[in-house]
Amino acid sequence: MGALHPFDREKMILGVLYHDPEVLEAGLSRMKELFGEFDDMTEEFSFSKEHSSYYDEELGGEAMRRIYSFKELVAPDRQAEIKTLTNAIEASLSVDGNRKINLDPGFMSIGRLMLPTTKDASFRIPLSDGIYTEITLFWSRGTWNKLPWTYQDYQSERVQTFLTRVHKTYLLQRKSEPDTHKKDPKKK
Repeated sequence: MGALHPFDREKMILGVLYHDPEVLEAGLSRMKELFGEFDDMTEEFSFSKEHSSYYDEELGGEAMRRIYSFKELVAPDRQAEIKTLTNAIEASLSVDGNRKINLDPGFMSIGRLMLPTTKDASFRIPLSDGIYTEITLFWSRGTWNKLPWTYQDYQSERVQTFLTRVHKTYLLQRKSEPDTHKKDPKKK
C-alpha cells in the first residue's frame, strides 16, 4: 500500500475576460486580497476578435483577455473552493444578472494544467459542491500539448508562450522551495 501524503502545491493562474477596465481592477483587487500578488501576466488581447464574440453581450462590449499567474503556490485540492470564490466575485460585480467579469482559475503542476468549472462533460471529473475539473493541457517533451477539448485560446501561441514561462518559474520555485508539501499559507 502506498503512503499517503499531501499534494504538492501548484502554480495558480487566472484567466480573465472583461470589457470595463474598472471592473477588471475591482476583480483583480479581490483576487490579490485572497491569494496574494501576481508574478506574471499576458498582455491584453481581444478574445472577441481572436477567438469568439460569445461573451460580448454579457460583458457589455468587446471581451478582452488577460491571464495572470500568482506568486504563491496553492494546494490543488482547493480547486472547488477557489472556483466557488471566483464565482462569488463575479456575482458581486454583476449588473442586472449579467457578469461584467469572468474569472477562471487554473492549476499548473509539473505535467498538467487543470481548469475547474461548473459545467459537466464526459472528460470532467467531479470535485465537490457542483465543481468539476479537467486536464486542459499536458506538458510533455518540453512543450504544452492540447487535448480534444482544449479551449482555442489555450492552444494559441500567445498563451502557450506565457504558460511555458510560468512553468519555468514554477520549476524554479520547486527547486528553491523543495518542500512543496508544506501547508498552503492561504488555506483556511
